[in-house]
Amino acid sequence: MIKATLTGQRLVALFLLGGLLVNYPILSAFDSDRMWFGIPVLYLYVFGVWAALIVVMALVIER
Repeated sequence: MIKATLTGQRLVALFLLGGLLVNYPILSAFDSDRMWFGIPVLYLYVFGVWAALIVVMALVIER
């Protein structure tokens, strides 16, 4: 029972971190005309954060 609540708390913390990472102040830092390998930096940031959160959530759930 304790492990389930700890996993739930970690997932809630990851949700809050994800919300923070894709919110205005941080997201606006990547909003520019710069490109990296022909892809806008903002798109790379958003999809990179999204993919990283999925990987970390999978690690938390499998643990």
